[in-house]
Amino acid sequence: MNPLGGVRDGVWIRAEEPSAVGAVRRSAVELAQKAGFDAERVGQVAVAVTEAVSNLVKHAVEGMALVRPCPGAPEVVELVTMDRGPGMPDVARAMRDGYSTSGTLGIGLGAITRIASSYDVHSMPGTGTLLAVHFAAGKQAGRPPASGLVRPIGEETVSGDAFAFTTEGRVVTVMVCDGLGHGAPAAHASREAVELFLSGTDDEPLAVLGRLHRGLGHTRGGAVAVARVTPEKVTYAGLGNIAGWVTYADRRQGMVSVPGITGHQGRRLRQYEYELDEHATVVLHSDGLTDRWSPTLLPGLFSRSPVVIAAGLLRGAGSRRDDACVVIVRP
Repeated sequence: MNPLGGVRDGVWIRAEEPSAVGAVRRSAVELAQKAGFDAERVGQVAVAVTEAVSNLVKHAVEGMALVRPCPGAPEVVELVTMDRGPGMPDVARAMRDGYSTSGTLGIGLGAITRIASSYDVHSMPGTGTLLAVHFAAGKQAGRPPASGLVRPIGEETVSGDAFAFTTEGRVVTVMVCDGLGHGAPAAHASREAVELFLSGTDDEPLAVLGRLHRGLGHTRGGAVAVARVTPEKVTYAGLGNIAGWVTYADRRQGMVSVPGITGHQGRRLRQYEYELDEHATVVLHSDGLTDRWSPTLLPGLFSRSPVVIAAGLLRGAGSRRDDACVVIVRP
């Protein structure tokens, strides 16, 4: 079993002032050094991050940047950026050397991706650009089958939402917790949920949820969902208002959670199964995202990597008036 997760998420930084460039670069350099990158590779990471965040500051609208250890590959440094405009009409063209169009984020994108071990990008004119860049000590970095993003309410730096996942071959087991309320007490509940989840992910989701329900009584508790995803099906158990979806390019199907507060009150816990095909994407999110998003309004997004899909949903459906967490599994 390979335990992974979003426990060590970094801090989102608004890329509106030049000072943001240095803040994100310093975080990336520190993570690269901790991961054992040599001096040359650390310098390359600094250059690429500087270029990416500088583009946000100069050209983006509501640009945001996050740097963190990659969930699923903690030895890899991950940079995620998102904005609300102006987008790029031709991403492939933007990768070419010498491409430069005033007012777009295409400037320098080719250089960034050459330095990266892996990358993914989704852009729509008038909507914005989503970019995920991974830096490993070497030039290759695999893409985990799942990823997630957490963003705290307003200007807070601590979120009451958390996620974690594990992989075993082609099976991904994931948990999302929305701690009741906000701030440190909610974050304590969600951290406890992560620890309880990771203590036994071989169990069925219903059994894992039952263990969390019994174990979170000394905390505020919260809403929790657990899903086990294989290429053929997802097995799902939820207590509280975590939203679970089986999503395709043109439609989505909701998964059932029972009402209650994990750790305190709830009806008889239930487990459900939903069939998947090769085009399915499993989405779990807290109520910090509205459920009014639709894959048909985001053409091409659900063909991208899990972290880029998560960024697109967080940008489009996330609320600044609540902690938010979204997790994507591509079986």
